[in-house]
Amino acid sequence: MHDIVDLERRGVPAVFAASSEFVDAAAAQAVALGLDVARVFVPHPIQDRTDDELRALADDAFDALVSALTGGDQPRG
Repeated sequence: MHDIVDLERRGVPAVFAASSEFVDAAAAQAVALGLDVARVFVPHPIQDRTDDELRALADDAFDALVSALTGGDQPRG
């Protein structure tokens, strides 16, 4: 979250992406850092997924990520 906030403050569009386990933590960090950045979450867990499963997660999140970067709907946690 710190990196995304830093990028946004520099004028570089950015989106925080994480697994759904981190919804509450991301919200708390956004408040603490004073900037409510766009967030996209994928299903948890990540670490034990196969390459094909990870590709599917990325494919499923792609539209939400692009939308958040281009000013469309910005999913929030």
